[in-house]
Amino acid sequence: MVRTSIGLVCLLVVLAVQGLAQAERRDRAIFLEPKNEFLDSIKKENEIYRKKKEVPEKVLRMDFTGLNLPKSVDEFTGCWRTPPVSQGETGTCWAFSTISFLESEVYRQTKRELKFSELYTVYWEYVEKAKRFVQEHGNMEFGEGSEANAVMRIWKAYGTVPEEAFPGKKPGGKFHDHVALFQEMNAYLASVKASGAWNEDVVVGTIKTILNHYLGEPPTTIVVDGARMTPREYLDNVVRLNLDEYVDFLSLAEKPYYQQVEYTVPDNWWHSKEYYNVPLSDFMKILKRAIRRGYTLALGGDTSEPGYDGHAGVAMIPSFDIPSEYIDDNARQFRFSNSTSTDDHGIHLVGFKETPQGDWYLIKDSGAGSRNNGHPGYYFYHEDYVKLKMLDFMVHKDVAEDILAKFQTKP
Repeated sequence: MVRTSIGLVCLLVVLAVQGLAQAERRDRAIFLEPKNEFLDSIKKENEIYRKKKEVPEKVLRMDFTGLNLPKSVDEFTGCWRTPPVSQGETGTCWAFSTISFLESEVYRQTKRELKFSELYTVYWEYVEKAKRFVQEHGNMEFGEGSEANAVMRIWKAYGTVPEEAFPGKKPGGKFHDHVALFQEMNAYLASVKASGAWNEDVVVGTIKTILNHYLGEPPTTIVVDGARMTPREYLDNVVRLNLDEYVDFLSLAEKPYYQQVEYTVPDNWWHSKEYYNVPLSDFMKILKRAIRRGYTLALGGDTSEPGYDGHAGVAMIPSFDIPSEYIDDNARQFRFSNSTSTDDHGIHLVGFKETPQGDWYLIKDSGAGSRNNGHPGYYFYHEDYVKLKMLDFMVHKDVAEDILAKFQTKP
């Protein structure tokens, strides 16, 4: 009986010790990358199975071999401009080119070096597009593009801010990426149109929520040199550009010359009728005069020709297209009418080089194509390309007073 009691006591002690050991265990947590090797092997095999053998697509391009072309930015007589920046994977060249132009205008007039936020303007342009979308019940162009004078319209309504106040990218993002942003906005507005939910406050509020997610929320106040101010006050008191002193010129034979007309392209989604339409001779006269006097220009036009090549870094008209002496108002209009000249890109003309074969122009370009050559961020445009393929430009009115005098309505 005593032995049984001792054995029972020993068993209880052992069980108690084991229970105490279990109660005192402390498990450790670690972070591991999730793995599912078999699922990965399934995806890999399915990808191989789905992949079709693709034949590389070829496009017609001019052969630049052996041509005497500009090779360096240093060959050009240039105007001051901020360094080239990339618009990333976005369709916002209109904002990058025009804001670059306005930065040069600030320097030309005051010798101050300011860098503005492109995405602040883009943000509010999308808001304005959403308003118009509701007002027109979806019967309008809702795209990424716009025109140079949209920047003026947005700045007058919302002001502007320095680049550092609104970079428009998520932390850590190297390039602007609007693929998902635009898809989400476009899908939402398509659902609004399908359901007929034409409540402007709701639609605009939802668009702002989407924009805030991808770009951040634009500031209502900023601090500049220790002073707090609104974006509008920054425009009025720091930037100090008179936005009414800038004019847009067009050269299309389908419109009456020396009248202000509507530029009938999709990116002019608000149907601006403020374009001064002039013959090609006056169009080029203003452009040549402006750059030689130290004025830069914001240009818009077509960049899809065989003589336009990012790796060569040049834009010119091949002789197999049209001889130089035949480039005139009719040649421009012919290409616009058959849609081989379209308004697909905005650029900033910042310099020139004279040669016996005509002027070359130094073009600052935010598009990705301009990064594939030995002078990243720039193209060299021959004047024939400008004459035939550049459809409009914005410039300060001071260099065009004699041309503007031919219009009944003056700016």
